[in-house]
Amino acid sequence: MHKHQIYINGEYVDSTSPKTIDIENPATEQVISQISEGSEEDADNAVQAAFRAQKEWGQTPSVERGEIVRDIGLKLKENRENFIDILIEEQGKSYEMASGEVDLAIDYFQYMSEWARRIEGEILPSDRPNENIFIHKRPIGVVAGIIPWNFPVFILARKVATSLVAGCTIVIKPSQQTPNTAAAFTKMVHDMDILPKGVYNFITGKGSTIGNVLASHEKVDMVTMTGSIPAGVKVMEAAAQNITKVNLELGGKAPAIVTKYADLDLAVKNISKSRIINAGQACTNAERVYVHEDVADDFISRLTKEMSEVTYGDPKQDDSLDMGPLVSGDRLEEVDEMVKGAVNEGAEIATGGERASGERGYFYKPTVLTNVSHNMKVIQEEIFGPVLPVVVYKDINEAIDMANDSDYGLSSSIYTENYHEAMKLTNGLRFGETFVNRENFEAVQGYHAGFRKSGIGGADGKHGLEDFLSTQTVYMEFKNSI
Repeated sequence: MHKHQIYINGEYVDSTSPKTIDIENPATEQVISQISEGSEEDADNAVQAAFRAQKEWGQTPSVERGEIVRDIGLKLKENRENFIDILIEEQGKSYEMASGEVDLAIDYFQYMSEWARRIEGEILPSDRPNENIFIHKRPIGVVAGIIPWNFPVFILARKVATSLVAGCTIVIKPSQQTPNTAAAFTKMVHDMDILPKGVYNFITGKGSTIGNVLASHEKVDMVTMTGSIPAGVKVMEAAAQNITKVNLELGGKAPAIVTKYADLDLAVKNISKSRIINAGQACTNAERVYVHEDVADDFISRLTKEMSEVTYGDPKQDDSLDMGPLVSGDRLEEVDEMVKGAVNEGAEIATGGERASGERGYFYKPTVLTNVSHNMKVIQEEIFGPVLPVVVYKDINEAIDMANDSDYGLSSSIYTENYHEAMKLTNGLRFGETFVNRENFEAVQGYHAGFRKSGIGGADGKHGLEDFLSTQTVYMEFKNSI
């Protein structure tokens, strides 16, 4: 069984902590690797290395940084199948999902490399006759990137590629549940030998230890974290000590509104797929459905049939499966408790509603819940499993109000063939993303950001890159006579 070392200042080193963490395959519950339960000293060493490297890296011409980011993407493409295999094993994704995630990560490095020549400042007119005002965009500095377990390859790419192009150095900390892909990425980058020492650093351990040090460190200029609201609160509290900038994506409770004018075949197909992607462990995908009373019975019948036919199991044994396991036993227990709680509150199970039978693996049956009211816990709190609660509504304004009545505000979706409904709904929904008659997944050139407790700042495209840049305004007076 392989134990991963940490990577600081261009070298593999042992953690100063003797403690280790076992990594499980969630489909088999077998231990597949070990990581160090890193120490505060490890985190400080990684930040210090990134700080020392940042000045020279930030002064490297952006086009050179872009070429390196592009080359990393090309090398990732060469190793595509290896990363897919590791991702399936450590996180439980189906082959379709794992290959899609790795391909998106490859695409992200390629896309972000193209921004090297597009980092733009401004020239503004001055109120004074002999003065020019320049606005420069500079690298923000040292970035701490905290990676979640649900998309460990893509979100690593999102944080690393953007940091490097912007001229930032980075310390990444993967989830203690899915560190193997990040470890493989680190080995790949090390073997390429194209980054100056200290520009990229990799440490492992618990968020309560490593994450706190990274967020509170005086030499970290931004913390970018994807995770839960409680984790985001802790990062903000730690970052507040040095007024450090935070970039947070903290989950979602995406509503899907199905109107009486919806194409029900399309709605059922996309919403059900949305819920089984990554076994429902995706913050952008539909978590609650609001369907108009005129089509509710038909929609629920079709949705129930679609969800009951989902195939699941160990994706390492069958690459044609629709869905793999949940990431851990704790996650399985939480999903099961939420479904049982909904039933106790009066919800009815149309299909699923229980753990899958079998000796090993954290599998939960794809589930549809009906007779659900808007105030139930399964509507108000993130389920993060293959469970779809359905609420019936009468009026479009009621649907908008219920959809917006949430602590979350990341993604939302609308299904209607009526132009006027689509316009009213998109104008009324208060979410960072709204998908109309399509699946819930963002584009690399878009902007992935949420309202309310779903986060601060965002990622992707021009606006995502700007979060990794600081603004310097230069007032330059000159003599009129020379």
